[in-house]
Amino acid sequence: MFRLHLLYTLLAAGVLAACSAPETRPTAALPARTPVVAPALATAPVAAPADAEAALTARLHALAPRADIGVLALAVEARACALRSGAVSEDARLAVIDYSQPSTEKRMWVFDVAADRLMYEELVAHGQGTGDNLARRFSNRDGSHQTSLGLYRTAETYVGGNGYSLRMDGLDPGFNDNARARAIVMHGAWYVDPALAARNGRIGRSHGCPALREGVARAVIDDLKGEQLVFAYADDVAWLQGARSFACDGRSARQILASARGDLPAGGAPVAVAAP
Repeated sequence: MFRLHLLYTLLAAGVLAACSAPETRPTAALPARTPVVAPALATAPVAAPADAEAALTARLHALAPRADIGVLALAVEARACALRSGAVSEDARLAVIDYSQPSTEKRMWVFDVAADRLMYEELVAHGQGTGDNLARRFSNRDGSHQTSLGLYRTAETYVGGNGYSLRMDGLDPGFNDNARARAIVMHGAWYVDPALAARNGRIGRSHGCPALREGVARAVIDDLKGEQLVFAYADDVAWLQGARSFACDGRSARQILASARGDLPAGGAPVAVAAP
């Protein structure tokens, strides 16, 4: 009986051993892997925004050497701010009007920025309330017959009392944002005439609109319609201090003008720029 019990015990132990999990075979330790680092992709250096804007200013000045490089720099900065805000696209054309120049001078330049091309260099009128040959007074007020300064985004065309015209929306609050309500538009005018300038010492004046020669107005308007940019400049203290269109990088108008004109001393502080 004892032998029979011993036989059952040995058989049970064999069954239990067969149902248990097999032991894991020991393996040699793997050598530590050296991390694989992907090779760096070769990329061209990306210009800082200020460098890109300075380069664009230089290119525009090469295309229009009669234009004040400081005014171009301010216009380029205003364009950069408009791009950052999504107001216009990268290929938007840029018209620059320098009302600090007399009306007898060609003081408007239209640039195809994307193609590095000067499209027009033209006479442009200012408002009756702004001055005679020289533009001295500016306003955003309806009925003032004065020119408004700052950055505009162009809009739709229409045919009105001044013929084929281009509506513009002012992007400088307090300085030109009443442009649409005031009907400040780009249009052709008989009084924008070099012969008239030669006789009278100035071209004719508008009610505040940037009026152009009749012979070129339609072509300019067609090239500027539909969310392009027009920048109107003058040496006006209130506008230079308070306008927002070119103030997105923290520099003042005086700093932008002085830097472009090479008037910054070694310490970087802007020198004074005279304004009437």
